[in-house]
Order: sequence, then C-alpha cells, then structure tokens
Amino acid sequence: MTNVAADREEEIVGLFSRGDASAMDRLYADHAGYLTAVCARYIADDDTLKDVLQESMIKIFTQIGSFEYRGRGSLRAWMSRIVVNESLQMLRRHQRQPLALLDTEPPDLPDEAPDTEGIDGDTVTRLIRQLPEGYRAVLNLYAIEGRSHREIAQLLGIKPDTSASQFHRAKNMLARLIKEYKRSKV
Repeated sequence: MTNVAADREEEIVGLFSRGDASAMDRLYADHAGYLTAVCARYIADDDTLKDVLQESMIKIFTQIGSFEYRGRGSLRAWMSRIVVNESLQMLRRHQRQPLALLDTEPPDLPDEAPDTEGIDGDTVTRLIRQLPEGYRAVLNLYAIEGRSHREIAQLLGIKPDTSASQFHRAKNMLARLIKEYKRSKV
C-alpha cells in the first residue's frame, strides 16, 4: 500500500470522526473491491457473498467510531477481520454441523503445493471458491490469514489435527484445480 493510500485511510477515519456524510461513500469506493475479494475466498455463492458483504459493511459503518487508526494498513486489516468473521458466521449458520468437512482422517497423499505462477489473483480466487466449504475455510484461515491450527479449531469447532488434515487436502485439491486450469489454457 502506498503512502497515498495510507493517507486516504487516515483521511477516511477523520471524515467519520467529524460526521462527514461522504465518509461512507469514500470508504466503500476505496475498499469494497478488496473486501469483496476477501469475502469471496470464504463464500462461494454470489448471493450469499453479497449478503455477507452487506452485513460486514453495516458492522464497519456502525463500529468505526471504536476503531483506532494505528498507521498504514490498519483500517484495511480491521475491516478484513470483520469480513472474515462475518463470512465464518454465515458458514456456521448455513450448516447443521460446524462446517461441512470431508474426510477427517490423516491423508495418505504426498503434499502438493499449488503452482500459481502465471495465474492472476482473480483466477486463483475463482479456483479457491471451487473448493468444498470446509477445505476453503481452513485454507484461507491458515494460508492467508495466518491462523494456527489450534486457532482454526476453536473458530470452526473442530480438532486441531482435523484442521491440519483439511488444510493438506485443500492444498492438494487446489494444486489439482490449478493444473487443470493451466492444461485448459494450453
């Protein structure tokens, strides 16, 4: 993020603190695309994604008064946490179980790392959205959000070794999806 973007974050926070009517529009214009991409990593259905994003924006707008600007990227990070939490809540609400997890036994397969070289971010996000819900949630929380398997287990109501197993399987499935995508482009 550039200094200009960081200055825009601070400016937006200032607009909110002064009660400026343009604050919501500015925040939305600057960050909606990024927050949509964050949400899309967790939520595969477009209608549900829109609902989660709307709930997230409401929460952001109503709670921004309690946000404390801590420098470059702090606003974006704070909003991302809200979107991730809202996404996880939506996944929990739509499941009879904590999350639809596939096989929870340790995998027998060798570890396969996804090769994303030459693939744009939108395509990677689209491929991640094809993963089963449980795989997608664990992959995002571990690989992108940097959560430990213990933290993921607490968030999703599963065991830490189940989280590790789901991550391994998600990574292998994503690697296969990427290989298939690359073969289709040749």
